[in-house]
Amino acid sequence: MTTFIELGIDQDMVDQLAHKGITEAFPIQEQTIPLALTGQDIIGQAKTGTGKTFGFGLPLLQRIGANPEPGVQALVVVPTRELAMQVFEDLELAAKGRAATVVPIYGGKAYEGQIEQLKAGAQIVVGTPGRLLDLASQRVLDLGNVREMVLDEADKMLDLGFLADIEKLFSKTPASRHTMLFSATMPGIIVSLARRFMSNPIHIRATDPDEGAAQANIEHIIYRAHSLDKDEVIGRILQAEGRGKTVIFMRTKRAAARLQEELTDRGYDAAAVHGDLGQDQRERAMASFKTGKKDVLIATEVAARGIDVDDVTHVINHTVPDDDKAYLHRVGRTGRAGRTGIAVTFVDWDDMHKWALINKALDFGIPEPVETYSSSPHLFTDLNIPEGTKGRLKATPSEGSSTPRRAQRRPQP
Repeated sequence: MTTFIELGIDQDMVDQLAHKGITEAFPIQEQTIPLALTGQDIIGQAKTGTGKTFGFGLPLLQRIGANPEPGVQALVVVPTRELAMQVFEDLELAAKGRAATVVPIYGGKAYEGQIEQLKAGAQIVVGTPGRLLDLASQRVLDLGNVREMVLDEADKMLDLGFLADIEKLFSKTPASRHTMLFSATMPGIIVSLARRFMSNPIHIRATDPDEGAAQANIEHIIYRAHSLDKDEVIGRILQAEGRGKTVIFMRTKRAAARLQEELTDRGYDAAAVHGDLGQDQRERAMASFKTGKKDVLIATEVAARGIDVDDVTHVINHTVPDDDKAYLHRVGRTGRAGRTGIAVTFVDWDDMHKWALINKALDFGIPEPVETYSSSPHLFTDLNIPEGTKGRLKATPSEGSSTPRRAQRRPQP
């Protein structure tokens, strides 16, 4: 594996990453960093979870220097608040030893703090298109000296209708800037956007060669389950040997809220992200999951966009996703960064037609998922659940307290 020093990254940033156990570069970082350091415009085709933030973030920080002049010199545009926070956290970590300030700018948060940081001379801005344009039109955000610009998850921005906003942002920056664009897919509109606003970009592809295939390092377990028994089954799965962080996908906001209540009652540390929660509540839930304060995250599809956590060991689909793309997107939350993962999907009797299409598209060879109950012996052996485990956590007698026993965590590779 290649180290960041070998790729030409400054020692202070290499040290900051090493403190967090990040020492070896992922493929997209190996491909992107040397080119980006020279000022080469880049179109990177990469999904979330491939390590692209440091791929563009480290060169961006290095190119503006360890002690940059006050004022915005680097702009990273992202589609969602959750992603803005995530990119901000990564850049802030790398820039810890530098006199460069990173500021996240997105809607749903008070203007005052963001404006203060800009007025204080922040050099790196990570934000969503709407709020960025808003502050630019108020003359609080000056993009006239931007030297580095990154467009992350461009296809998602397109889906969310941000194309006109992105074009406006580009027009507010100097034509001489260094530009990097990242997107999981490359629709024609994004290719033409790149042609208009980039200078001889090099195309880097870091997705799986076979896009339609499920990852080999994820074990897929499919059960036909009864809706009234699912809580019991989940309560047992959460006590599997080696279970670490777990994401449970729900179909509705109400179901997500109910399951969080149920699992908390059973003694599990569960957080939830869904549309009925305010932005601050969602951010708190995500933060508690990232830091490991809570090790179960219950999410609806829409709210799950910001989940980018490398050490998820299990994903549970409470109901079948709508199609094979949604299935791959959900289960791709585990098996990140070279680790292995387990994906469990419950198929209701009414959803067998949906499963049939996913099974065919992904070539799983499981047309008839095995009927499974919380008492089924194969549940325990399939998922490495200790025999006799019940769906509720109890304190072990030696602890002499009512503290729930935490499931043992799989060691980090």
